[in-house]
Amino acid sequence: MLIRRETPDDVRAITEVTDAAFAERPGGESWLVTELRADAGWLPALSLVAEDGSGEVVGHVVATRGTVNGAPALGLGPLSVRPDHQGRGVGKALMHTVLGAADALGEPLVALLGEPRYYARFGFRPAQEHGVLPPNPEWGPYFQVRTLHAYSPNLRGPFRYAEPFERL
Repeated sequence: MLIRRETPDDVRAITEVTDAAFAERPGGESWLVTELRADAGWLPALSLVAEDGSGEVVGHVVATRGTVNGAPALGLGPLSVRPDHQGRGVGKALMHTVLGAADALGEPLVALLGEPRYYARFGFRPAQEHGVLPPNPEWGPYFQVRTLHAYSPNLRGPFRYAEPFERL
């Protein structure tokens, strides 16, 4: 498996992988990825694909510009793995790579909405433990953050995703 940056030639494959991974919500997450590409919060270095041994795209993850109380941070998602490749470490590889890339870029933290039992293995903790408030208070423990080396405990307050998230 190879993890690399997304290229323009990958857009169709990313849409297919995302639609397959989120089949219960057809078009929602792939629409979001398309909208994020056109948004000011798009960070090309943090849109990554996983290729299998034959060069086929089997996974995708993206992190975009978010803010905590107006200061730069990252919002992660969606993370998509083609169903026939789930459980094989593709999601794990994508997460480690995107977190490493974000850290190398000097980002302070990554926020996401997701299953705490899954994301805890990557160092994500409930956001409120770090004083970061979710965009929707009902998200509770499902809204999580992973601090990176540039994190400062002074980074506290409400989190805001890139604008397309607000239209979901």
